[in-house]
Amino acid sequence: IKTPHVAVAVSPLPLVGTWINCDHATRNLVRVMIAANGNEITVHAFGACTPTPCDWGQVNGLVYADNVASAPVVAFTASYTFAFKVTTIVGHLQNGALIVETFDHFTDNSGRADYHSINIMSR
Repeated sequence: IKTPHVAVAVSPLPLVGTWINCDHATRNLVRVMIAANGNEITVHAFGACTPTPCDWGQVNGLVYADNVASAPVVAFTASYTFAFKVTTIVGHLQNGALIVETFDHFTDNSGRADYHSINIMSR
């Protein structure tokens, strides 16, 4: 008799919290708030704007373990669709910090180059 496989539930708890960019002069993400939503997460990002950060809103994110049998989360992805671009966020935990990469793809025919940024964040 074959025993049915039970999917490993990846715990999002190591990611949960408010993460602040260590570069206070960043022109990218200034803050990312991650909340648990069952075994998944919600991501609420804020971009660098003046005089106050731009609220990107809250989106659902996916969490990832470091292998198929592991339960603690080590990384996440989330995607934001704006009127002029799509931003994909990829984050991973490293030595107590959250390394967040953004990939910006412009959809407005502006001629701007798509670009990638790296942000180091702490709680």
